[in-house]
Amino acid sequence: MVEDPDRERLKQLEERLSEVKGRGAKPVRPANGLNQGEAAWRMVIELVAGMGLGLAIGYGLDTLFGTKPVLIVIFSLLGFAAGIKTMLGTAKHMRLGQGTDDPGQGPDDGKKG
Repeated sequence: MVEDPDRERLKQLEERLSEVKGRGAKPVRPANGLNQGEAAWRMVIELVAGMGLGLAIGYGLDTLFGTKPVLIVIFSLLGFAAGIKTMLGTAKHMRLGQGTDDPGQGPDDGKKG
């Protein structure tokens, strides 16, 4: 039987293909370690946590002082504002591509000068 001359070339091609496939297998992650979906959920959780804390504090103070809807409304609005502020800090943190997980840590925070 006659040996196929292209057999060696096919073997080399398969080796090169396996090398290329092995190199491209790593998923690329952003500098801050969060992909877009994780970052979106993080921001939603920050907003809901701010609202929840505001409602809880308002409800507790209303129960304590007997002023039922007044402090719930005030503290829920304050919690909403705090959640928005935290979300904006996270968005700024992601835009700058910082490596830390603390959105309050900006490029100049913690430096004397």
